[in-house]
Amino acid sequence: MGNLKLEPRDHLKPAGLEGISDAQIEPHFEAHYKGYVVKFNEIQEKLSDSVFSDRGKANQNYSEFRELKVEETFNYMGVILHELYFGQLGRKGEPSQELKKKIEEELGGWDNCVADLKATAIAFRGWAVLGLDLFSGRLMINGLDAHNVYNLHGFVPLIVIDTYEHAYYVDYKNKRPPYVDAVLNNLNWEVINSRFEKAMKASEAMKDFIG
Repeated sequence: MGNLKLEPRDHLKPAGLEGISDAQIEPHFEAHYKGYVVKFNEIQEKLSDSVFSDRGKANQNYSEFRELKVEETFNYMGVILHELYFGQLGRKGEPSQELKKKIEEELGGWDNCVADLKATAIAFRGWAVLGLDLFSGRLMINGLDAHNVYNLHGFVPLIVIDTYEHAYYVDYKNKRPPYVDAVLNNLNWEVINSRFEKAMKASEAMKDFIG
């Protein structure tokens, strides 16, 4: 990634949510999210050091270079997904008319969308994401077992639910469903509407990209 160095985005840290306590947010944001930032930066340093990342010894079964590249994707997506998750929290506004219409046309309405999103959040170990596929221009719901497992290329996240236990264990122990409800009840629709508008513009620009 060209020795990209990340800084934690402290302004994204939410507080005063309904059903997700500040005590839950604290370790999630300060330890888990910031931990991915630290590890990503460490990996970038090692990738720039020929001792750790000898390209000539790259091997698909095992090599230090392969391990660094695998963990680079894991930690980078750990950063991005957490920033999208935290950045959408803080109950505010409502879905735009354009987003409502698209959800109705492509996902059968908000209730059906929520049912699918909640089922995905229960079924997958890491994340449930409502996003826009840039290639088709359609809304899709994707599940990830880990930050870099089952990712869709060209998929722009709009709503992101962290389903790892560290996201809810302080408040709900091992009970994931009420936590998922709490996330959906704390959405900042102004943020999500902005993501949707930008994603639609990007999708329009991607028309005929494949050929």
